[in-house]
Amino acid sequence: MEEKQLTEQESLQLIQQMISRAKNDFVDTGIGPILWGAVITLCSLVQFCIIQFNWELPFDIWLLALIAIIPQIILSVRERRERKAKGWDDDIMGYVWLCFGVGIFLVNFINNVAADTLHPVINDYRELTGKTDAPNFWTFGTSYLLFVYGYPTIVTGAARKFRLMTIGGIVCWVSALISAFSETKVDFLLMALSATLAWLIPGIVLRKKYLAGKNA
Repeated sequence: MEEKQLTEQESLQLIQQMISRAKNDFVDTGIGPILWGAVITLCSLVQFCIIQFNWELPFDIWLLALIAIIPQIILSVRERRERKAKGWDDDIMGYVWLCFGVGIFLVNFINNVAADTLHPVINDYRELTGKTDAPNFWTFGTSYLLFVYGYPTIVTGAARKFRLMTIGGIVCWVSALISAFSETKVDFLLMALSATLAWLIPGIVLRKKYLAGKNA
């Protein structure tokens, strides 16, 4: 069967599409990872200080993570408008991070239900034995969250060939294993470290690449 010969115009369009897909690896502005990396790192460090130094705040520090959803939506809309070419993996990455968001909600919901169910049992155990070091269910809550943090980060890093983000995702999983045996306050230090390596630092690198390409 004779192969169809491409016209000069079709060839140029094909080359342009290939270049656009290649550029798509770093087309993100990096603001999203910087935003979430900074918020989760800050909240985790403040939570550590609350436990370690008995800090008292007039509000729940983790409300910042809820508030951060608003600028994230605005930034996502702006990035879509600025993006002229759509890469072949954009839809896949969108579904991956959608599943990540749903997963975070489900993990938090299940943790809350389990914690409420087990709390009376743990209190009875403490009263009967006189031990005050009985573990709380939330001791393992950060382990589940760190695991969920890891998988979309690793998938995104592998798909975009961004090794720094892949390494950050692996750090999330290693931290999840360590946090299963560490104190709660240490868990939040591990969460801060994971957020910094998985999102904040890769986001800064992406931002620099984006600005360099934009100026060029």
